[in-house]
Amino acid sequence: MRSKGSNIIYPEVYFRDVIGSIWKGVSKNWPGFILTILGTGLASSMAVIIPLFYKKFFDLLTGTQNSTVVAPQLIHILFIILALNLVAWIFWRIGSFADASFTAKSMANLRQQAFNHILFHSFSFFSNNFTGAIVQRVGRYARAFERLSDKIIWNVVPLVVRLTGVVIVTLTVEPRIAIFIMVWALLYMVVNYCYSLWRLKYNIKMAEADSRTTAVLADSISNQNNIEIFSRHASEIKNFKEVTEDQRKITLLNWNISMGLDAIQAIFVIAVEFGVFYYTIHFWQQGIVSIGTFVLIQLYIIGIGSQLWDFSRIIRDFYEGYADAKEMVQMMKLPYEIKDAPGAKSISVARGEVVFSNVSFNFSKTREVLRDISVKIKAGEKVALVGPSGAGKTTFVRLLLRFYDVVDGDITIDGQSIRRVTLESLRNNISLVPQDPLLFHRTIMENIRYGNLNATDEEVIEAARLAHCDEFVNDLSEKYYTYVGERGIKLSGGERQRVAIARAILKNAPILILDEATSSLDSYSESLIQDALNTLIKGKTTIVIAHRLSTIRKMDRIIVLDNGTVLQEGTHENLIKVSGLYKKLWSLQAGGFIK
Repeated sequence: MRSKGSNIIYPEVYFRDVIGSIWKGVSKNWPGFILTILGTGLASSMAVIIPLFYKKFFDLLTGTQNSTVVAPQLIHILFIILALNLVAWIFWRIGSFADASFTAKSMANLRQQAFNHILFHSFSFFSNNFTGAIVQRVGRYARAFERLSDKIIWNVVPLVVRLTGVVIVTLTVEPRIAIFIMVWALLYMVVNYCYSLWRLKYNIKMAEADSRTTAVLADSISNQNNIEIFSRHASEIKNFKEVTEDQRKITLLNWNISMGLDAIQAIFVIAVEFGVFYYTIHFWQQGIVSIGTFVLIQLYIIGIGSQLWDFSRIIRDFYEGYADAKEMVQMMKLPYEIKDAPGAKSISVARGEVVFSNVSFNFSKTREVLRDISVKIKAGEKVALVGPSGAGKTTFVRLLLRFYDVVDGDITIDGQSIRRVTLESLRNNISLVPQDPLLFHRTIMENIRYGNLNATDEEVIEAARLAHCDEFVNDLSEKYYTYVGERGIKLSGGERQRVAIARAILKNAPILILDEATSSLDSYSESLIQDALNTLIKGKTTIVIAHRLSTIRKMDRIIVLDNGTVLQEGTHENLIKVSGLYKKLWSLQAGGFIK
C-alpha cells in the first residue's frame, strides 16, 4: 500500500497485527486492566440484582396485605436497594481509578513504542514522509488505544454482564420472555456488526483524509517563508481548500451512514418494548407473572436498550480506533531500510583510513548517482570533494554514514566493511558539520552538548569558544541557556553553523565531514571559523565538500566528481596546471564571471 504524498510502499496490515501491536505496548500493565475489569464487572452485576428487589417491592405494594404490615417490609427493601447501590458505587470507583492509572501508563507506553521504532528508520524514510503526518500518527495511535479501552471497559463489559444476568433471571421468571430478549439482543448486535463492518472502509477513508489535511497544513506552515517570498498565498489557500473539501465530503458521508444506523436501532428498541410487554400482558392474564415482573422487565429493557444503543458506537469507535492505529502499525511493520547486519560488531577506528572500492549507487534504475567509484583516503588525510551540483558529492558522504547502502562495491574504515559493523558505532566515529545545520528547540548548551552527552558545562563552553559561539552567545539575555526555537530559527544561519561546529569539536570523532561548513558565514566570521577548523581537523581524516574552491586550497588532495565518476585527483597546484573540470571551475570563480 503506497501512502499518498510518499514514495514508500507500506506492508499490508491486518486486524491481528493492530491488536497484537497494541497489546505488546500495554501488556506490562495487565494488573491494572484486571482490576478495572473486576470493578466494572461487579458494579454492572448490581444492575441485574437491584431490579429483583424492585420487583419484590412492587409485588408487596400491589398486594392485598395491610399497609401497616407491608410498610416496614417496603422500607427494609429500600435499605437493601440503597446498600446495593452503595456497593455498586464502590465498585465503579475502584474501576474508575484503576482504569485511569492503566490507561495513562498504557498510552505513555504506546507513544514510547511508536517513537522508539520510528527513530531508527532511515534517512530516506523521513525524506519521503511529512513530519506533521508522522507526529499525528503517533498521537492517534495512543488515542486509538484510549478509545478502544474505554469501549471495552465501560461498554462491552457492562453489556455482557447485564445481558447475561438478565437472560438468567428472566429464564427463572418466564423462559419465553428470556428467549425473546436473547434473540432480539443477538439480532440487534449482528445487524449492528454487519452494518459497521460495511462502514469500515469509510472510516478508513475519513482517517486518511484527516492525515492528508494535517500533512498539507504542516507543509504549508513550515514553508510560510517561501509562500511570502513567492506571493503564493492564493495557490496555497486553493490547495488547502481542495484537501479540506475532500475531507468534508467523506466526513459528511460517514456521518450520514451513522445516522442510518441510528434509525435502524430505534426501530429495534421500539419493537422489543412493544413485543415484550405484549406477551407479558398475556402471561399476567394467565397468572404466570405479577405486576412486579412488569417493573422488572421494564427496568431490564430500559437498561439493555441503552447498553445496546451504545453497541453501535462501540462498533463504530472500535473500527475508527482500528483505522487510526492501523496507519501507525503500518509504519512500525515497515522493515528498516538500513539496519545492523546479523552479528554486527562495534567498529574499531585506530587510524581512520577510508576506502571506497568499486562503489555504485542509484536511487532508481533511471537515476544513477555514483558509478564504480574507487577512492582511498589515508588516515589523517585532508580530502576535498568538488564538482558541479548533482555530481554525487553529498551522496558520497551519506554512503559513508550509511544513510544509504551501496548498490555495488564496498566501503571500509580501517579495513572493516561499514555494512558489517553497528550503525551506532560507525556514526559515533564520524562527525558531520552539514551545510544547513538543524538544531533542537532546546538551549544552546543542550544543542552543543548533543555531540557528547557526558561533557561538562566547562567542556561545552570551551568547544563553543573554539567555534567562536561565545561572540554571539554573550549578547543573549540567557547566555547558553537561551532556547533557539524550532529548528534553530531564532539564530542566524552563521550562528547555527557555529553551534554545529562546536558540537563537532565536542564530539571529537576520528573522521570528520565538513559539508560547506563555512557557507553561511560572513568574511569576518569565516576567518575566525577557519582557525577553529584548522584546530579541529588536526589528526583527523577529513572530507570536505566545497563549492567555494578558495576554502580548499590547502587540502592534501582534491577529488573532482562529475556525473557520478571521479574525473580528476590531485593537489590544487597540480590540478590548475592541467586542462580539466577543476581548472575550468577555478577560472570561473577566480575571474568572478561565468563566461
